[in-house]
Parts: sequence; structure tokens; C-alpha cells
Amino acid sequence: MGEIVNLRRARKTKKRAEDARTADQNRIAFGRTKDERTLSEMEKTLASRRLDGHLLPDSDSK
Repeated sequence: MGEIVNLRRARKTKKRAEDARTADQNRIAFGRTKDERTLSEMEKTLASRRLDGHLLPDSDSK
């Protein structure tokens, strides 16, 4: 015979695990200071400007 499982307890355990996973994702996405967000944005901008600076001019425009 199989093991008896309390379904209410199993559902609550599963819900807690899902909530913990969601909380971890939110900590990564929203748990940064303003300075960290600003620094990240400045690094993205700088990388974009560097990439645009290396573009070759169009040979069609004369």
C-alpha cells in the first residue's frame, strides 16, 4: 500500500516553493539600489555608443 499524503499540506508546500521562487526573481529584478540601476544604464548607453561608433558608413549615400 502507498503512503498516505495530506493533499492540503502538499498544496501549501507547493505554493510556498512557487512563492519563494517568485520572490527570488523579484529580488534580482527589483532589489537593486538606485546607484546600481544608474550604473547599469550608463554601461548600456556606453556600450551602445561604442557599437554605433564602429559602424561603417553607407556606400549608397553620396
